[in-house]
Amino acid sequence: MDLAVETPARCSVYRRRRPERTPLYRAVQGHLETYLALARDGHNDGGGVPRYVEGEFRRYLECGILAQGFARARCEECGHDFLIAFSCKGRGVCPSCNARRMAETAAHLVDQVFPPLPVRQWVLSVPKRLRYFLQHEPEAISAVLHILMRVIEAQLRERSGCAEGRLGAVSFVQRFGSALNAHVHFHCCVIDGVFVVGADGQVEFAEAAAPTPEDLAAVQHQVRRRVLRWFARAGHLDAADARDMASWDHGGGFSLDASVRIEGPDRSGLERLVRYCARPPFALERLEQTSHEQLVYRFDKPLPDGRTQLRLTPLELIERLAALIPPPRIHRHRYHGVLAPNAPLRARVTALARQAPAPLPEAAPAPRAPERSPAHYLWAVLLARIYELLPWRCVQCGSEMRIIAFVTERPAIHSILSCLGEPTAPPEVAPARGPPLWEPATQFHWDDIPAPAPEYVFDQRVSW
Repeated sequence: MDLAVETPARCSVYRRRRPERTPLYRAVQGHLETYLALARDGHNDGGGVPRYVEGEFRRYLECGILAQGFARARCEECGHDFLIAFSCKGRGVCPSCNARRMAETAAHLVDQVFPPLPVRQWVLSVPKRLRYFLQHEPEAISAVLHILMRVIEAQLRERSGCAEGRLGAVSFVQRFGSALNAHVHFHCCVIDGVFVVGADGQVEFAEAAAPTPEDLAAVQHQVRRRVLRWFARAGHLDAADARDMASWDHGGGFSLDASVRIEGPDRSGLERLVRYCARPPFALERLEQTSHEQLVYRFDKPLPDGRTQLRLTPLELIERLAALIPPPRIHRHRYHGVLAPNAPLRARVTALARQAPAPLPEAAPAPRAPERSPAHYLWAVLLARIYELLPWRCVQCGSEMRIIAFVTERPAIHSILSCLGEPTAPPEVAPARGPPLWEPATQFHWDDIPAPAPEYVFDQRVSW
């Protein structure tokens, strides 16, 4: 975790993280090779680990390690400098890179996409029988999202009184549950109203009335009916099973919630909501190592069965995280309606977002930002928005620091780290250990079995 210290000017300053000291890093470092060896030997259901999953774990072991290369930041006033380790930019394992992607997504959507209008969060989960197809069939995710957006749009038109209005929404596909379990569900940030083009050609917004419990029940019923019909038509369900699931009580496993609404002026609240929707699969601060072979992951709130924590071995933790790593080239959030990439009204609607002030802390001066895409932010800016840390401030005098070098050559890395007393080699990954289940079996001969003693009689029914 990133730490903060107080400067003479009494402002918090960034101090680099040390991932090798965390229980997650130690678990992956000590048991990754064992997990991969067992998987290659067929001791998991999939008969091996996909290459992108193994790559995620190996890149995580290099993330934040100075011996893998670093950047050097220096204060021009007092000469103080410090090193910044390179990141892995992973998508599933690394807590730091996941946190950066979460913060960057939220900052981009608030600054460049969402206009200062009310936003309501819609959360949809489906029965367990359908989650398998959502986990393995990308077209099933697209179909469910399309159905959900069409039903919500029809409901927004009815509550706003505009029959031709279009919604604007961003949806997030979350593939995990709070207990590190595979659970595909959807979080959708929907602007609470519809957009129409007036007679003068200007874009107008018609705010929708608050949904009643009857409205939410109607939306859930329509989504449930259409989703089951699509799964039956796609061949994932028998028609009889789909009809049977449609008659189940208590929603039939479908759950829809729309109780969270953020008002238009509350840009900080909207950014917190989007961070929650784009959050990573697990929180590092909830993971604790209780012994060499025992880890505890604590939940933010009790589960329905009353459990408040999950006890895991390192191999079990790695196996759960491997199942939650998203496949490559799969978008984790999508745009709908007037916010869709090719929507005719997108430019005029998103232009309103750039007129709203960005939720930066008051004490944080804006750094010198180079030219870059509006979807990519300096990590220093994101830290200032989330933690109110100032990474560009010198810990000695409070002046601005800047990057002066990127060190990637091994001799230079070794020389600098030796002078600073830092490890010059990355942490060693433990080899595969345990029973030799993955080694080829030796040749077996019945003659090698010693003859039994006379007092023992073997039962011929025993299978050897």
